[in-house]
Amino acid sequence: FVTASSATPNSTPETTTTRVNNAGVKLDETVSVSKGKIRLDTWISSRVDGVSRARVQSSIRQGLVIVNGQVIDKVSHNVKAGDEVHCTISKLQPLRAEPEDIPLDIVYEDQHVLVVNKPPHMVVHPAPGNPKGTLVNGILHHCSLPCVAAYSNQEEDEDSDDEETFSDDEGMIRPGIVHRLDKGTSGLLVVAKDEHSHAHLAEQFKLHTIERVYISLTTGVPSPSQGRIDVPIGRDSNNRIRMAAIPGSLSRGRARHAASRYKVVETLAGGGSALVEWRLETGRTHQIRAHAKYMGVPLLGDEVYGGTKSMALSLLQKRVSRSDQEEIIELVSRMDRPCLHAIVLGFEHPCTGEIIKFSCPPPPDLAEIVGLLRRSGREMVTTKLCVIFSLNLMPRAKWNNLSILVYKLIVSDIDSAVA
Repeated sequence: FVTASSATPNSTPETTTTRVNNAGVKLDETVSVSKGKIRLDTWISSRVDGVSRARVQSSIRQGLVIVNGQVIDKVSHNVKAGDEVHCTISKLQPLRAEPEDIPLDIVYEDQHVLVVNKPPHMVVHPAPGNPKGTLVNGILHHCSLPCVAAYSNQEEDEDSDDEETFSDDEGMIRPGIVHRLDKGTSGLLVVAKDEHSHAHLAEQFKLHTIERVYISLTTGVPSPSQGRIDVPIGRDSNNRIRMAAIPGSLSRGRARHAASRYKVVETLAGGGSALVEWRLETGRTHQIRAHAKYMGVPLLGDEVYGGTKSMALSLLQKRVSRSDQEEIIELVSRMDRPCLHAIVLGFEHPCTGEIIKFSCPPPPDLAEIVGLLRRSGREMVTTKLCVIFSLNLMPRAKWNNLSILVYKLIVSDIDSAVA
């Protein structure tokens, strides 16, 4: 489908790490930073090994952290050099997510981590409106996971990458989940099976050392064919469930830094669509979808960000062969998710230090439509080449204005398709 290297370990890593509760671990230190301020949860996480940031945040919210003699329960509280911090790590709380016997496509598993190929339409973790049938419910049936508590009256963690770290919102349980994929997005996702692994993987995501490659189908073709998008992403003021790329808004606090690298792997259907590879430098909510919309090429099937069925059909119908038009209409009409797949995932094993890398093919719905667009686009190029050949057999002196126009249009269309 698209070239992607894979290096899956053949055996379970030999190094083992004893799982510890860490409850009651104390930290009594004076903040020492070179300059400026640092978030309280970030500073404590950097001082306590093997404890997840979510666990630190829960300790703060439970009133177990004192700064300069005052209890601080706000995770985003800023500390500065000279502040005296006393912290006690909270106890692990029982899970409130129910195990369910849900089939899982497990790509790799050992006693520390689990790599899963998430199907489209599956929600990663329980939430209001999706209490059951999630990836977490299935994983809990498959194996045990580190316990995580949910807390109410919790403010949003403004400094976390929405798709790279997990923090508990009211009523939500995300045991072992280090990063997330949208409900409609398919592909690879790593799950931590103990707290040490969770903390180690979360740090890799924070430092952006995790290798993640996505592929997508776009409506239209990005121009230029490869590049880097460095445009902040924030909540869309006109639609609270949608994010938006907002140029120049970073300093005003409306959005946060977001950067994506993209490359057109293949132009399909004479320029009506493209297979695009994405590599993320940050992990904002809906980052690829928002950046693709910003470029004017929303993902095919992404109704929220402009990749509507009507838009896709208007671009594709006139660019595919007549024999394929009915099938294109059927496939596009059935597409009920953004055409986005996490195809490659690579990271440092949290216990062995080994760099491991996985790849998985796209699910049938995406593979089928790519195959049809690829085949049909080639058929159209072949047909147009025959037309050009026929025109070239005719002496140029006998060409009328219509012949010249047709020739120019066909050559232009073939160039874009072959590109």
